[in-house]
Amino acid sequence: MHLRYQLERVAQHIVDICFMTIPRPRPSHQALLEGKIISHRGEHDNLQVKENTIAAFARVAEAGAWGIEFDVRWTRDLEPVVIHDTDTRRVFDVELTVAETSLSELRQRVPEIPTLSEVVERFAGVCHLMVELKHDGLGAEDARENRLQEIFTPLSAGDDYHFLALQCDLFNLVKFAGTVACLPVAELDMGRVSREALLHDFAGACGHYLLLNKGMIKHHHRQGQKVGTGFITSRFSLYRELNRGVDWVFTNHALRLTAIRQQLLRRK
Repeated sequence: MHLRYQLERVAQHIVDICFMTIPRPRPSHQALLEGKIISHRGEHDNLQVKENTIAAFARVAEAGAWGIEFDVRWTRDLEPVVIHDTDTRRVFDVELTVAETSLSELRQRVPEIPTLSEVVERFAGVCHLMVELKHDGLGAEDARENRLQEIFTPLSAGDDYHFLALQCDLFNLVKFAGTVACLPVAELDMGRVSREALLHDFAGACGHYLLLNKGMIKHHHRQGQKVGTGFITSRFSLYRELNRGVDWVFTNHALRLTAIRQQLLRRK
């Protein structure tokens, strides 16, 4: 998985360099108001500040970014925690598999990993929560859904949070929230994910900015759905997505892009 991750990063970086050099017209004031910037795993470098941690989310919340995106996995005793990988090696250099570890042991060995409830309590109402569900194969769906429902009951589905997933069967864990809070995410087959979103009346669809074309954007908007693209890195890439009418811009550079957006809004 780690080799694949590195290869994806290299390929994405090459594409990003191409797009950041192509000048784009400045977005309209309305487009700047409507397009929302979402920090992908918080503002992190995985050296001083690790991804998917309270410190990473606090940086973008303080800067006024609209939303934070983060990943949820489950401990052995079925507590949802915020981490992307199945294990803690890449980010924290600790040999632990999350699904085989109790919450108490995880707390002791890697205290930087927050629980989902801690993130929700700290940032709900401050930032929109984009919660990506990861596949763990742990079963116990009823118990896990009950735990998620307990955590999110004080909030409004679709208004305060959305659930994202690469596999739509994971939305079975969040039936309590309804389809209004569900966002399928495409890895490569954006067309299939777009069709599923329209068919099942999900909140919308998300995918890489290269894969989501203007026709898809218009189709989702006609159906009252929204679209999100990632991972935007530069001013011109941001301009392109806002000009296309994209609703949610996922980025690893939320501080910089939020500052650009705020600067343009002040120039009205």
